[in-house]
Amino acid sequence: MTESHNAPRRRGRPPKQPDGQLETRLALIRRGMEVLTERGFTATGLEGFLKQVGVPKGSFYHYFDSKEAFGRAVMDSYARYFERKLDRHLLNTQLSPLQRLDEFVADASAGMARHGFRRGCLVGNMGQEVAVLPDDFRQQLDAILHSWQQRLTVCLQAAQAQGELSAALDAEELAQFFWIGWEGAVLRARLQCSAAPLDVFYSGFLRMISANCSGSMISDTQ
Repeated sequence: MTESHNAPRRRGRPPKQPDGQLETRLALIRRGMEVLTERGFTATGLEGFLKQVGVPKGSFYHYFDSKEAFGRAVMDSYARYFERKLDRHLLNTQLSPLQRLDEFVADASAGMARHGFRRGCLVGNMGQEVAVLPDDFRQQLDAILHSWQQRLTVCLQAAQAQGELSAALDAEELAQFFWIGWEGAVLRARLQCSAAPLDVFYSGFLRMISANCSGSMISDTQ
């Protein structure tokens, strides 16, 4: 978004009913999630965004103290949404652990295709802007990625327990490697308007873990 408001501001008249206020706040956050998965935080104009939601600019500050506070709320909401998505796949005991990861990748790829590859990852998008964002945004984004990494680590450890993955591999480092590569693949998929980069990355990841490499990046047996 192009405007910065560091000091709290209170203008306009909010809805009289608390339920109405909550509904409007949630609508702003939902639309914010959609916009920030397509465009960056700094590139999205506040006035145009508010017109899309039908909220007067003055009233915006009854829901959020500042543009930055809005960004934090959107990131928090996206984190919860994505954690639910990951849990739905990675905790699905009807499938083997690696099949769960397959399903997540397939679902994410289908979601990008459904939106014409216009939408990527909100965390990845904002991560590319980190040099011009408030310092605490960096911490929040890193915490979100760490949460995703922890979830995948548990899944990979389950794969080791079930014999799908070598116990010699470092599940935590593999999970970190996956998310670093996946975010890059999502960016490339948007550039190419194609799921091919996602397929290339995931196929390479599976080949790597099946090869039982002993390099320091993925092995704890040195």
